[in-house]
Amino acid sequence: MSTTSPGHTAFRQAQGVTPEETILTILNRLSIRSYTRRMRSHFHEYHQLVLPLRGSINIKVGDYSGKVILGDCVIIKAGQRHDFHADEAARFLVADLEQLPANITETSTAKFSISPPLLAYIQFIDKQLESQVNQGVEAITFDLFYQLIAQQTCCAKIDPRIDRVIEVIQHDLSHTSSIQELAQHACLSPTQFKKVFKQSMAMTTQQYVTRLRMEKAKALLAHTDLPIRIVAEQVATLTCLHLAADFLSSLVCRQPPSLDRKRINSNLSTNTSVLSAHNKSVDTAILSIINSD
Repeated sequence: MSTTSPGHTAFRQAQGVTPEETILTILNRLSIRSYTRRMRSHFHEYHQLVLPLRGSINIKVGDYSGKVILGDCVIIKAGQRHDFHADEAARFLVADLEQLPANITETSTAKFSISPPLLAYIQFIDKQLESQVNQGVEAITFDLFYQLIAQQTCCAKIDPRIDRVIEVIQHDLSHTSSIQELAQHACLSPTQFKKVFKQSMAMTTQQYVTRLRMEKAKALLAHTDLPIRIVAEQVATLTCLHLAADFLSSLVCRQPPSLDRKRINSNLSTNTSVLSAHNKSVDTAILSIINSD
């Protein structure tokens, strides 16, 4: 289901601020801001997302009180008073919104970790907004930002020790870390780590890594001309056969990735009757895909 981003709307005034702090804000736009070390406190009638670009911000909003760093997003809902301060050299991408995407509206957490693609995109936004004023480009930039925010997983209760592990896993999917290695990053015993990870992420580490790898594999198959064997290497699947097996398994479950590569689509079409009728082994279908690569 696609998410439609709201267009620019009228000016709104921040509330609960001193006269010298009073500003008029255009909603549904992005801006680069800095703050001071002096603690400030206010609220406003619009929603706001704050994503650090350089440095960090200390903020208290709702039930959350702590530091927000690069790779995080803090949610300030309309009417929420928030106290904050930051080093003056720090920079932040701020989104002033009339409405929030459903995933953020429904979450009970005030801070979550953003995905690597969104992190890369906000760094592009930083450079773009500093380089020129172009309302057309800014509107398109905001629309894509809103779409990416709407895809984020806003876990309500991620243990801080698991945050570090997620960062390690996402940094290099081609590396297979053992439970012992991941547990060390979390400063937990292997048994404790497995329990805490599942409580935070609602899945095991293996399920989480597999999901990330399959998403990357589907993206590489759809948007590049890399051979299946190279894709397998990049997502740390042990062999091309295993990748194809997982790939065809998603087809059997009626969750096929969208592929633009005509050759793979042709192969899948050839094997449609095999998969639907289940009258031949899946291994035979897999090997036909591998052999045509």
